[in-house]
Amino acid sequence: MSRRVLVTGAASGLGAALVAAFRARGDEVLATDRVAAEGIDLVLDITSDADWAAAVEAVRERWGGLDVLVNNAGVAGGGRVDRCTLEEWQWITDVNLFGLVRGTRAFVPVLKEQRSGHLVNVASLAGLVHPGGMGSYNATKAAVVAFTETCGHELASYGIRASVVCPSYFRTNLMDSMRGSDEAVGRLVAGLVERSEVTADDVAAAVLAGIDAGEDVIVPDEAARQAYFLKWADRPAYDVIMREQAAKLRAAGS
Repeated sequence: MSRRVLVTGAASGLGAALVAAFRARGDEVLATDRVAAEGIDLVLDITSDADWAAAVEAVRERWGGLDVLVNNAGVAGGGRVDRCTLEEWQWITDVNLFGLVRGTRAFVPVLKEQRSGHLVNVASLAGLVHPGGMGSYNATKAAVVAFTETCGHELASYGIRASVVCPSYFRTNLMDSMRGSDEAVGRLVAGLVERSEVTADDVAAAVLAGIDAGEDVIVPDEAARQAYFLKWADRPAYDVIMREQAAKLRAAGS
């Protein structure tokens, strides 16, 4: 059965891959992004309440309702505790957390009315596993994980599901959005993205499989699953790895 889907951050990367994957199986998709681009159906800046209100109106006019809201849009950032500025914290929180909260608040009344729907929030492995040098990014993604679980509990009686997606590093253009005065962190993360063998299409396929399987937490790639498993299965070993990584960051830039 065809579903009605809205995807944010759909101009490139995982967003574009998700749009293609949904459409390939016959779903109807409203592709949105903060700037007009080829393949974008609606301009939607997720930090704008007015844009979200317009998106709700567009969905009502086009379909009368919505089956899946994919809060995918986000940015990269980070920096060691004493180097990441409060301005950088404010920026990444406004986008990665409050942008998603705005979208959820805008569409939940629609989903409640129809007593069905699925919220799919794209976080990151950083929401489950928290390496040094990425405090602001880790915090926003962990908040997305917590918020999604809260929504799942709160909205279950309305027939609404909520899933969070937590991939590790995969090849995408997310680094184009990277901000931060701690350049050593930027170099480290860029290297991890470039060396990854996982593609946005791989992650998108795993996300759709997770949605179909009814998974609340979708961990779409093997590296992410191994890291998450290690954290709860052998916390001392996990801590050793995380602190070794922090030491490498210290050596990479003072």
